Amino acid sequence: DWDDIPPSSALEVISEEEAVQIIAEPLLPIQSSTLRDYVDHSETLAKLVHLGVDLSQVEKRQKAGQLLLTLDFEKDVKKILLFLKDVGIEDNQLGSFLTKNPYILGEDLEALETRVAYLKSKKFGQSEIAQMVSRAPYLLLFSVERLDNRLGFFKNELGLSVKKTKDLVIRLPRLLTGKLEPVKENLQVCQIELGFQRNEIQQIVYKTPKILTASKKRLKQTFDYLHNIMGIPHYMLTRFPQVFNSKLLRIRERHMFLAFLGRAQYDPAQPSYIPLDQLVSLPDEVFCTEIAKASMQDFENFLKTL
Repeated sequence: DWDDIPPSSALEVISEEEAVQIIAEPLLPIQSSTLRDYVDHSETLAKLVHLGVDLSQVEKRQKAGQLLLTLDFEKDVKKILLFLKDVGIEDNQLGSFLTKNPYILGEDLEALETRVAYLKSKKFGQSEIAQMVSRAPYLLLFSVERLDNRLGFFKNELGLSVKKTKDLVIRLPRLLTGKLEPVKENLQVCQIELGFQRNEIQQIVYKTPKILTASKKRLKQTFDYLHNIMGIPHYMLTRFPQVFNSKLLRIRERHMFLAFLGRAQYDPAQPSYIPLDQLVSLPDEVFCTEIAKASMQDFENFLKTL
């Protein structure tokens, strides 16, 4: 996943020499390949397992295992756990949070507190910060400068108000942690290849932030089908951008079924008009009875002919 790359600073927690010394302590089973073998000898690991941390996942993350073996539970780990609880991570979420982001246990507490203070200064509420941190576990590993640059980028690039920018990243917090290149590319695709106006892109992204991180190929294919085959104009796609989150196969099957029945009418000025969100979001049964005015059996039989 594109947003699962921790910032490099979080990895520079321990030098190779230090790592070798830890592993060489006589207490520990030498040259073990899994963290589980250390649990009996390490209070820190034992307590983390008790919290629900999945060590088999942690050891897949670069240098995370070595980091955990250097930490003292009372001295290093406890204060970070208390901090996370303060931020609003629930007790029953701590295990899965630390499985995804073990690096936070090696971060400087003051630096973490500064980042939370920054978000509060930008008028993010306590529950919003909790929601963002649990949905984008690496968020607090990033410096205030980076967070500030990111918020500025979305505000300026999309021409959003401060409030709308905040709302956007609350709904998709990995926009603050992931790479910016794919986002910039998707904005370009929307404008240059799909032909949306700047104010349309603003509305589309605000309603459906996931478009910023979607696969470019999928965006283009979906647009091509909706616009060129189904004849949906830009302004309608701007009104219902959630269609871009739908599987193309689903759009195609349903559209073809409606066309076969002579009911494929997407012009709001017409009496038999079908809104795009209903076309894609309804479950099959409801789509058949309410929209296609047909039975599920008819739909299934039709799909076999495709």
